Amino acid sequence: MIEKQFKNLDEQLEIFKHKGMVVFDEKYAKEVLLRENYFFLNGYRHLFYRSTMDKRFVEGMTFEELYSLFLFDRTLRNILFKYLLVIENNLKSITSYQLSKKYGYKERDYLKSKNFTTSPEKQRQVADLIKKMKRQIRVNGSQHTATQHYVSNYGYIPLWILVKVLSFGIVSEMFSILKKEDQVEICKVYGVEVEDLIIYLPILANYRNLCAHEDILFENKTQKEINDTVYHKLLNIRKQDDEYVYGKSDLFALLIIIKQMIRKEEYKNMTIEIENTIQTLNYNLKSIGIEKVLDRMGFPLNWKDLAKIERSKDNEQANN
Repeated sequence: MIEKQFKNLDEQLEIFKHKGMVVFDEKYAKEVLLRENYFFLNGYRHLFYRSTMDKRFVEGMTFEELYSLFLFDRTLRNILFKYLLVIENNLKSITSYQLSKKYGYKERDYLKSKNFTTSPEKQRQVADLIKKMKRQIRVNGSQHTATQHYVSNYGYIPLWILVKVLSFGIVSEMFSILKKEDQVEICKVYGVEVEDLIIYLPILANYRNLCAHEDILFENKTQKEINDTVYHKLLNIRKQDDEYVYGKSDLFALLIIIKQMIRKEEYKNMTIEIENTIQTLNYNLKSIGIEKVLDRMGFPLNWKDLAKIERSKDNEQANN
């Protein structure tokens, strides 16, 4: 096995230049590499290759363009992270309200296995989830202000407080093993089908973690595909082999999910924020077009029209 050797800033820059990158200001470039990390910047290089076989940069590609794509992705992460946190908080609130109303507000009441699905193949998952939640009560009972307050003053932690310290992943898993009637009640708030929300929640949780840890976002693909929606049809997204080419396992699929889970005004604001950061990147790109970035994101050229579709009229419009 060949070991990776440390390379100083001059050597790092030389690697880029050897592949055809134009560097106008070497001092600036080395400052960026020192602050941002060569490895992280290098992760954005693929979009500027001449082809998948020819791993040299396209003619005229500059260091500033690579850094612009890096900064674009950072801004995009921050935008989406903000709205993913809104969805996380809303889901926790809606779920805890439904379960507390039906099963009680003390952990000895809402953490009974009979409150979850009775499906035989999911009983182990139910037991494991209850253990995880009880562990969170033990760990966080004295470490967070809200949980400590309830433990000290009442001797228990209600679910609407406990969800504050539960991860998005745990809440997502909890939804998948609720009784069908509870899943239906939660889905009514969003106007989505249970089967769809079961797919959506792990995707949302994964993107939430991706954004929090500053991984590459814009070209991320999920393992699971979302089901076809009315939005795919209304936006006339192109098909290949009878499958939509955009909005299934790409970043645009995430936007389709978010569209269904936040308020109309919030989604319009998010669209404006994303459009602004795309325009900034477009201004800074010289060697490649913004269409190449949008294609890698899974964004159709009319992606902004998704914000114009009224949720209450979705099905009606799709059937016309």
